[in-house]
Amino acid sequence: MFTGIITDLGRLRSLTRGGAARLVIETGYDMATVAPGASIACNGVCLSVVDKGAAWFAADVSGETLARTTIGAWSAGQTVNLERPLKLGDELGGHMVLGHVDGVAEAIERHADGDSMRFRFRVPDLLARFVAPKGSIAIDGVSLTVNEVEGSEFGVNIIPVTLRETGFGGISAGDRVNLEIDMLARYLARLTDKDLA
Repeated sequence: MFTGIITDLGRLRSLTRGGAARLVIETGYDMATVAPGASIACNGVCLSVVDKGAAWFAADVSGETLARTTIGAWSAGQTVNLERPLKLGDELGGHMVLGHVDGVAEAIERHADGDSMRFRFRVPDLLARFVAPKGSIAIDGVSLTVNEVEGSEFGVNIIPVTLRETGFGGISAGDRVNLEIDMLARYLARLTDKDLA
């Protein structure tokens, strides 16, 4: 369980493909405090630490995760939003994020709005009904409030600290991002027999 508050901006050292994929990510986390098998959200994807060093960790990525996220298109050197799991008693600064990506959205617009940056994203039609104005959404693991929704498109406002401390600084129109809908919408849909696919 995560909150969508990014606590480190990592860098992808390598992505090796085989039956699955193995990522090696450089981090500022004190890896001595991270146990083997611990979870770390990487651009919103909950991954398990399978190996580690003083300033890096490795994680294996299944075919299912590669199919549902942007990880398969990652390249060495890119930044990765990182968050360690929520601990009992921690401040919940964002919203409850599972690290289970529902799909991939496309950035279709980016423009300055005062000191902030406005982004518009297009989501797959199947997920569009789960995005609500003033609701929560996680984009590449970042907890955000939805400003407006028009069909399969929605907008968010990124304040300067978020732009600086996350990978949002590098997102441009045409880029693909990991999207996790709010868990309340997910379970409400299940209870009312709306299928997420």
